Amino acid sequence: MANIDPDMLAGSLRRLGRTAEHDIVDALEEAVKACVALFRVSGSGLMIADDQNTLTYLAASDGPSHVMEEVQSETGEGPCVVAFVTNDYVTTDDLRSDTRWPSITGPFTEQGIIAVLGCPLRLGGVPVGTLDVYLDRPHEWDDSECDALGRYSDVVESMLAAAMAAHRAGEIAGQLQYALDYRVVIERAVGYLMAQRGVDSVAAFNVLRRSARDQRRKIAEVAQELLNTGTLSRR
Repeated sequence: MANIDPDMLAGSLRRLGRTAEHDIVDALEEAVKACVALFRVSGSGLMIADDQNTLTYLAASDGPSHVMEEVQSETGEGPCVVAFVTNDYVTTDDLRSDTRWPSITGPFTEQGIIAVLGCPLRLGGVPVGTLDVYLDRPHEWDDSECDALGRYSDVVESMLAAAMAAHRAGEIAGQLQYALDYRVVIERAVGYLMAQRGVDSVAAFNVLRRSARDQRRKIAEVAQELLNTGTLSRR
């Protein structure tokens, strides 16, 4: 991944601005494609949280990027999931030797996804999704690359905020608003499970998510019940 060319960035931002005035989904598709050119990566994708606080596919630059997003959404594992839960950058330099997420290794490497950088997308400081890039070869990500992708994610965040303010975001707005409204409750429930079960934040989050799915309830309802009663019900 290389430093951003200022002229390319300026041109990309102008195009994104014009597109976002009409259709936020088209603008986000343009954003992930521009991300590939700007950072010279193999692919890029974008996910936002649904009403189960599960990351769901929204845009991808290519087929492998789409797989990268869908597999993490289905398994609840991967660098982008961790980036969302912890609200911080997460990297893997070579998935083939990374043992943290065994369920994604096969599907990713079959698509040529080897090195991944996940960056949280935030609205008002609250993580609502992730912007992710991958390379088809091993790569040691450094702080400058994380910071550069973070600056680009600021542009995407501004687009989302503007679209919501102008009532152009449609269904996306509902997902984003849910993430904003209930993040604190969900985080408190995750913290409770971490203390109760002695697990990390991602494992606690997945316990909460599975419970909500099994009960066919929204995750915020299950989180609030856990905080009120100290237990996860088995309805």
